[in-house]
Amino acid sequence: MQRPSRILAALFFVASGWSAAVLAQPAAAPATTPAPAATAPAAAAPSGGIQSANIFEVKPEASADPKYAEQTNGERARVQPGNNAPMWRQVGTGVTGYSSLPKSEAPEAGNLIQPFVQYPGSRLTNAGEAWRQVRDNWLIPYGGSLLLIVIGAIALFYLGKGRINLHGAETGRKIERFTPFERSAHWSNAIAFSILAISGIVMAFGKFFLLPIMGATLFGWLTYVLKTMHNFAGPLFAVSLVIVFFTFVRDNLPSRGDIGWLLKGGGLLSGKEVPSHRFNAGEKLLFWGGVFLLGLIVVGSGLVLDKLVPGLLYVRDTMQVAHMVHAVATVLMMALFIGHIYLGTIGMQGAYDGMKTGYVDETWAKEHHEYWYDDVKAGKIPAQRSESAPPSQTVQA
Repeated sequence: MQRPSRILAALFFVASGWSAAVLAQPAAAPATTPAPAATAPAAAAPSGGIQSANIFEVKPEASADPKYAEQTNGERARVQPGNNAPMWRQVGTGVTGYSSLPKSEAPEAGNLIQPFVQYPGSRLTNAGEAWRQVRDNWLIPYGGSLLLIVIGAIALFYLGKGRINLHGAETGRKIERFTPFERSAHWSNAIAFSILAISGIVMAFGKFFLLPIMGATLFGWLTYVLKTMHNFAGPLFAVSLVIVFFTFVRDNLPSRGDIGWLLKGGGLLSGKEVPSHRFNAGEKLLFWGGVFLLGLIVVGSGLVLDKLVPGLLYVRDTMQVAHMVHAVATVLMMALFIGHIYLGTIGMQGAYDGMKTGYVDETWAKEHHEYWYDDVKAGKIPAQRSESAPPSQTVQA
């Protein structure tokens, strides 16, 4: 019963294949129809869908236009959609674009990249890059090196010569060197300076010696706090500096013996200090060079960076120049004051007592400021200038 069914199925598949082959053959042309004349082969009809093309063979090229380099951004968009080179070329040359921000509040909002300039120590490039080159190639390496050299020189001097001690015994008789007002002015200025110096060093050089130890997060918080303290301590330093200047300017005027003191280096190497008045020539140089000249530059540039100078146009190049001037002046000021701090603390016996209590021993006054001591002994300068002396001290009459 199964053999006939298999035979029928085989015959069915054979018949199906034969009929498909017949249908696939083209129909024969009628015998009466003449054969067409030989003609050129017809172009292939385009198929549907997206046509592909080699972008490197598209003709003509957009750059073949003689005015290709002068095209506006709109013209370039028609031949090369998405190519915004003309706009960025204008941005790079400092062309001012459109900005909806008011000119009074954002005077250079339309300028993304500053024009070309050449600062001292930089190449001719846009102002932002020129400022970066000055900071990274000059201010940071040479400023840091100067501070390290000064600290190293003081350390070598201390190890070689030791502290400057008194040659004679203390008498117990005191002379008032600084009044309470003078000390308060000095300490206010010194504290503000310390905050500014420490915060400035961390912000400028901290990434080299603190960031690898603390990590980015903690170092970021530290610099943020110190930057805030820096901004608040700046005005305090400016006010106290003015008070210090007018408080001590009279005793820092040039006087006899200053040239001789400078020629002999104050006697630091010989061990015998050169006679001087209340302030020696070295302290006077520090006063006029560090407190007055550098102080004026540091305070002025700092007020610009804090945007506290009224009527000044605060644009990027103004801030860049102010920063470079501020950095140079502050490094020089710190280099000078490091020596002053050393001599006023561990470098000289009895020097810190004068600023701590206001009084120095008679022997100290005679050895370090002999002309001043002579004027006190002669009665030209009172040994006691404030209203009352501390009860535990004997004041030289």
